[in-house]
Amino acid sequence: MNSPLGALAHLGLARAYALEVGRGEARPQPRWPAGTSRQPDTLAKARTAYQDFLTLWKDADPDIPILRQAKAEYAKLK
Repeated sequence: MNSPLGALAHLGLARAYALEVGRGEARPQPRWPAGTSRQPDTLAKARTAYQDFLTLWKDADPDIPILRQAKAEYAKLK
């Protein structure tokens, strides 16, 4: 519960969703009709995961490189 690895898992999930949004989701998944875009949903999931990470690390030293990088990545999603 108070392990930094749990918070970093949120960051990893956020980055995975952000990559999926960034590639444009060119390959539709079988359970969605062809041509259906899940990008808005995936973008929302990425933002939520970044917010979860930033909430968990709200009291951390702002000079920690991974925290600064996560804040910059989150700002690009807005």
